[in-house]
Amino acid sequence: MKKYISYILLVLFATNITYSQIGGYAGAFGRLGFGSRGIGMGNSMTAITSGEISSYYNPALTPFAEQRTASISLGFMPFDRYINFLSYTQNIKPTAGLSFGIINAGVRNIDSRDYDGYHIEDLSTSENQFYLAFGNRIHPNVSLGITIKLFYYSLYDKVSSTTVGFDLGTLIKATENITIALAFQDLGSNYKWNTAPIYGQSGGQTTDKFPNMRRLAVAYKLPDRLGTIAVEFENTSVKTNHIRLGSEIVLHEYFTIRSGIDRWDVNNNTLGIKPTFGFSINKPFDDWTPIITYAYVLEPFSIGGVHLVSLSIIF
Repeated sequence: MKKYISYILLVLFATNITYSQIGGYAGAFGRLGFGSRGIGMGNSMTAITSGEISSYYNPALTPFAEQRTASISLGFMPFDRYINFLSYTQNIKPTAGLSFGIINAGVRNIDSRDYDGYHIEDLSTSENQFYLAFGNRIHPNVSLGITIKLFYYSLYDKVSSTTVGFDLGTLIKATENITIALAFQDLGSNYKWNTAPIYGQSGGQTTDKFPNMRRLAVAYKLPDRLGTIAVEFENTSVKTNHIRLGSEIVLHEYFTIRSGIDRWDVNNNTLGIKPTFGFSINKPFDDWTPIITYAYVLEPFSIGGVHLVSLSIIF
């Protein structure tokens, strides 16, 4: 007695919706952002070279990591969705930097039923990204970077897909306080599906391409280390245009607040806009500093928001 794969696809589609035209395309989990700091700033991190560096947004950031940073994040989302992050970043003297990490997302408690409508079991999906990023300064104020990404999606029973993609990025320090960055993401990525293991001769093969993204970003460090503000413009191969805004204010040397606006769709005014908020608490101990970061994302068409908690160690 076969289980309904349509239930999986329905939930998958609902999960991928990020309230813009790009949401229904493959790889949506990898476009939600990375970690509590980045998501709390509306994902406007492509040009930010201070604090916890995240090569997810731009591999050219890695040479600017001043210390080694290890971080783990847990995300709690409505509709039995989840997303988790794990990363490590360090510089490689004299001019380079390295970063690697994992993004794990999926849906739990999917109700599987037979043709008569009786419950069989609870199913789940798992979508994963493993990445390795490297950047190097070709000039004291200019860096280039590349990220190699491996995707693995376990959709249903014997149906899964693996793909490889690339990110490219560059960053320019225009002044001591102003940085400009350009990043290209998900080059060459696509999922290839084969349902023959389930449906036999009735099965088929399909290919879902990831949208390519191009982002232009500017970040400005406020005087006296008071914080950072950033703005980004993103264009994609599926003809979407988004603006992101983010700010980070240091209220105390051990306490920082942040807020942002993610996915402001230029073509649809404020349709699907996602306000974000967050804060960090840190306390240095000799040569290492633990940081606890929280972020909240208000999803416009959901029954609740997204909560993310991160623990980072700088050493």
